[in-house]
Amino acid sequence: MTAIQLRTELFREMSPLLDNELAMKKMLTFIRTLSLAKPAKAESGWADRFVGAWKEDRSADEIVSDIRSARTANA
Repeated sequence: MTAIQLRTELFREMSPLLDNELAMKKMLTFIRTLSLAKPAKAESGWADRFVGAWKEDRSADEIVSDIRSARTANA
């Protein structure tokens, strides 16, 4: 099933429950537990862990030169 088909099916199944306040509260509680169980999105500043992680004695020009000389196509 595609995501669109899944959404359509979900709304079709939920439609009769939308008039029932207790059912909606239970659905909302359940959905909140699902979203809390998901791994958190990348936290702010996650890339800072990699700052300085690359140790290199070559200059930027030497690195670029090495990359260009290693190309096998589009030279």
